Amino acid sequence: MKNIDSKMNVRGESLYLDDYPVKEGCLHAVVYGSPVAHGRLKSLDLSEAKKMPGVVAIFTAKDIPGENQIGSIIPDEPLMADEEIHYKNMPTALVVARSEIEARRAIHKIKAEIEELPAIVCPREAKEKKKFIVAPRTFKMGAPEDLWDKCDHVFSGTADMGGQEHVYLETQGSYASYMEDGSIRVQSGTQATSYVQVGIQKVLGLPQHMIEVETIRLGGAFGGKEDQGTPWACLASLACYHLKKPVKLVLHRLDDMRMTGKRHPYAFDYKIGFSKDHKIMAYEVECYQNGGASADVSPAVMERTLFHGGSSYFIPNIAITVYSCRTNLPPNTAFRGFGGPQGMFVLEAAIFKAAHELGIDASVIQEKNLLYEGSNFPYGQIAWNCDAKKSWEQLHQECDVEEVRQEIEEYNKTHQDSKKGMAIFPLCFGVSFTKTSLNQGFSLVHIYKDGSVSISTGVIEMGQGVNTKITQVASDILSIAPERIRIHPTNTTRTANASPTAASTGADLNGKATQVACTQIKDRLIKLAAKLLNIVDCTRINLQNEKILLDGRATEIDWNHLILQALEERVKISELAHYATPQIYFDKTKEKGHPFAYHVYGTALLVSKVDCLRGTYEIEKAHIVHDFGKSMNLDVDVGQIEGALMQGIGLMTIEELLYNEKGTLVYDNLSSYKIPDIFCAPKEVIVSPLKSKPNELALYGSKAVGEPPLCYGIAAYFSIVKAMQAFNSKMDLELSAPITHQKVMETIYQKLC
Repeated sequence: MKNIDSKMNVRGESLYLDDYPVKEGCLHAVVYGSPVAHGRLKSLDLSEAKKMPGVVAIFTAKDIPGENQIGSIIPDEPLMADEEIHYKNMPTALVVARSEIEARRAIHKIKAEIEELPAIVCPREAKEKKKFIVAPRTFKMGAPEDLWDKCDHVFSGTADMGGQEHVYLETQGSYASYMEDGSIRVQSGTQATSYVQVGIQKVLGLPQHMIEVETIRLGGAFGGKEDQGTPWACLASLACYHLKKPVKLVLHRLDDMRMTGKRHPYAFDYKIGFSKDHKIMAYEVECYQNGGASADVSPAVMERTLFHGGSSYFIPNIAITVYSCRTNLPPNTAFRGFGGPQGMFVLEAAIFKAAHELGIDASVIQEKNLLYEGSNFPYGQIAWNCDAKKSWEQLHQECDVEEVRQEIEEYNKTHQDSKKGMAIFPLCFGVSFTKTSLNQGFSLVHIYKDGSVSISTGVIEMGQGVNTKITQVASDILSIAPERIRIHPTNTTRTANASPTAASTGADLNGKATQVACTQIKDRLIKLAAKLLNIVDCTRINLQNEKILLDGRATEIDWNHLILQALEERVKISELAHYATPQIYFDKTKEKGHPFAYHVYGTALLVSKVDCLRGTYEIEKAHIVHDFGKSMNLDVDVGQIEGALMQGIGLMTIEELLYNEKGTLVYDNLSSYKIPDIFCAPKEVIVSPLKSKPNELALYGSKAVGEPPLCYGIAAYFSIVKAMQAFNSKMDLELSAPITHQKVMETIYQKLC
């Protein structure tokens, strides 16, 4: 089945938030952000701004009728600065004018008197000062502290991994309308309509049934609109509530980059011990998460780091501790991978350093310590249907790794100023929300008199092809043409209390709910068909290609006739279905449980070439064996792999998120913050499906594919470092990602002479 959105997207016909026709009299809002990262707000002088042409009103925290609070996990995030400034560009005032240009001109007239205070931007400093968002958490298995004297080799060190800007094509925004009964209708660019609804309810003090939130689709999100779509919807709704007029708030790209949170940067301290045969006997790591000024989803991200701190390896004695550190940066937030890449990177760094000290290739350690069937994860779950070794072996068979390694060695011998390196990365990624209660989905299916079908779910289409998969489910079960089916925008009045479209669960949860709904309708239709055909045994009836079959042969009844008869017979042809992932649970008091429906496995090999004179590099090859289960739509899924791989390569190479000591984002536009382009793409990308069994908890056995493949980008980092080592084996091994071109030049000539 082809992606149902492709034609509209490439023809420019798909509607996004900024494409909605606005109502007559629509006003436009622009946010005034704090000029400092930390301080006490003494006063705001709005007098000159209010006199500017076109200005209708200016709102501050004092105008909030409900709570000045939008924190979803922890109530520690004010919508607008009141007495204290927590980060630079924190929303402090909202200017509403007849046009966006007039509002922008007015914000420059606002004068803020602020007593500036020292800012914390480094998580290590925050940890030393005990500035935590939540209490530290540890996942532990065995007793690593008792094993160090028994290890034949022990290595320790530090590592760092930077954050990442989401760079979704569509910036944050919202459009709020005032309805006749005093309710608010909001078009929101969010991954979580229910989060936005709750946020507005808190801010305005209205009941949730007075707030309707709809999202038709997103022009990219990558986690950046899971929690951070909420403030802009709340601000637009606040102005709409007071002025009783429609208000539109869409961030300019520069405002979006400066005001929103990013992927969490992490700092790490690790210690790892080995036996003589390179088995990992013990591993301890402390992770310092840079959470920013408020919690946002940091507690959940730190949890995912804990869950994936063992990566794709069985380590019998392991302790992973994460500190969620509060700093004076915009609240960092969800990003594809959601803390998993950070936990995986530091373990790969520890293995890489150990391999370097031992004089062996990292792949020797990797292969010897891969997860196996029945091995334990640190959080108590057992690795059933474990394909870690299978994916490793399939990659080696398809790619002939030894031949690739020999070709690299030959190249490095014959080239003085450019070198090549190769790295392998094994993947194990758990699929489910780590908060068990979020693992539920809804689907509302209607069949109309003409035989067309309407489906509303809680999942939001943001380019990942989930609408295509849900259409495919309904088309398959009801055996009707996909053209008969329409997927409606996600709306809180049709699907209440929906979980965010995140954690790679959108298709599984909402697709499974659609499967349940369509199956129930189908069962009723088959009973009706049996009645119409005077048949007692319903197993003799089937739907196929919009025909009613009896014992495999077409009858005179077709789909349209059957639906009309259902209405005549008062047969229910609508269904609201609910699906909750079975078998999963987690006990935070013990830090043990069975949190994931299943795991996704894979192995990637990346080859890089470094220009040692210029410090530049290119990725020559990426060969990936990935666990799709039984893919419903391989074209859609491979597209997700390729996109995630590029985003992961960007994270590990050129995307440098840099704040100065004042909490100012240094690379605050797309001229200075570099994202991967066509020249960063590997010259050759091969994606092979792992020959594995489908998982019954995945939709149609098709495993989630949104987040896991981003982690393959980790191999890009280590392949570049390997190439650098081929040029200068004496250089310092400071494992800090991303490895920008500048870092290559700063490092590659160290201790060369």
